[in-house]
Amino acid sequence: MRLRTRPVGILILVLLAAVACSPSRADRSSPSTPAPVARHHAVALVAHTAAQASPQQRRAEFEQLLGMHALLAVRLMRAVVVAAPDFVPVASAALQDNTDALSRLVTTAYGNAQGARFKQLWQRHLKDLLSYANGVAGNDESAKQAARTALMADAEAYGSWLAGASKGRVRASDAAAGVRMHVEELMTQADAYAARDYDKAYLIERQAYEHMFTAGAGLAKASVTPELAVGFDAPPEKLRAAFAMLLGEHMELIVSAQRAIFAGAPQFQAAAAQVNANTTALTKGMGAIVAPSKAKEFQSAWADHVEGLLAYSTAVAGKDDVAKTTAMQNLDAFASRLALYFSDIVRNELPVEPLTNAITMHDKHLTGHVDAYAAKRYDEALQMEQEGYEQMLDVAYMLVGAIQKTVKPQLPVGGSQTGLGGTAHWRR
Repeated sequence: MRLRTRPVGILILVLLAAVACSPSRADRSSPSTPAPVARHHAVALVAHTAAQASPQQRRAEFEQLLGMHALLAVRLMRAVVVAAPDFVPVASAALQDNTDALSRLVTTAYGNAQGARFKQLWQRHLKDLLSYANGVAGNDESAKQAARTALMADAEAYGSWLAGASKGRVRASDAAAGVRMHVEELMTQADAYAARDYDKAYLIERQAYEHMFTAGAGLAKASVTPELAVGFDAPPEKLRAAFAMLLGEHMELIVSAQRAIFAGAPQFQAAAAQVNANTTALTKGMGAIVAPSKAKEFQSAWADHVEGLLAYSTAVAGKDDVAKTTAMQNLDAFASRLALYFSDIVRNELPVEPLTNAITMHDKHLTGHVDAYAAKRYDEALQMEQEGYEQMLDVAYMLVGAIQKTVKPQLPVGGSQTGLGGTAHWRR
């Protein structure tokens, strides 16, 4: 299926003119916030006690927190590389909040002693990532090598910890290999970004997110007995995980593209290419569920949605209030179109109104994020990003719950790593 490139093709021309100067405080509209969408499965990050959380809920929490860790680490390292002093402390605080949340979840899953040990290891991991970024920023090969050596030692220590914490359900060598891949990706993207190889940097950013997101299933599974973990491989659970990963990725790739607008055209073009790649993956996923012909309708509607978000962002960068208003009106129309599409494919199991509210809320998170980022209200921008990322879990549950009831015979077979496409195929 051909990748739709219109968002990049048109907006890159606008961008060249829109970002001639650095961002300053922009006027921010305050449209009413739609009513929150009911959580069909009542899942919120680290909101469950040990007695309340099912293994599947714990898996969802590990997935989202680990995926976000990768993204926050990427953005902090880049901020250090380009010497963005106003953003670095905010990004560092967000990464620490993520570490605290992960540590609480590990404590819930593995016990107090193991949670404390995990936090100690993870804090060292963050410190050594920052050291590597500082080495890149200072063009200091000796500092980079020292940080690399420390990061590899961190990976080995993590492997030993998980082997013990899981009571041998995970081999130390396997756990260490996963962390080594993670840190190699983070170091490589920082080097690529410093060298202005933005295509490589943004591609690795997306890969790092996907690898860490999918690692969440393994960390959750290792915390329970095989009997309790049996549901992890059920097709509905794989479908839920895949949608959550790709919808969360969509949210975060838009955020990356929005911020790249203020960095310059080459960064934006590289970031937008990954947004389009995510659209292709989502389209393949829809094709695995509703057949390719119906998936083409999704691709068109979703690409309009993406284009509307990036059009709003370039209008903010260009301080063009007329274009902002037009883009917001278009986003409202695109939300209605997408809601109708989703309601149709699940045979009205989900009414149009709550679906429209969910998509509109998603748009508000992203338009609010770029408004705040442009005005250098970085705390607010990160809050909007975090809320929007978590909301994608709600949307995934909404859709998967309805799909299970209406198109269950066509649930795909295949892991979330396939993006619901690739090796996934229809049940006959």
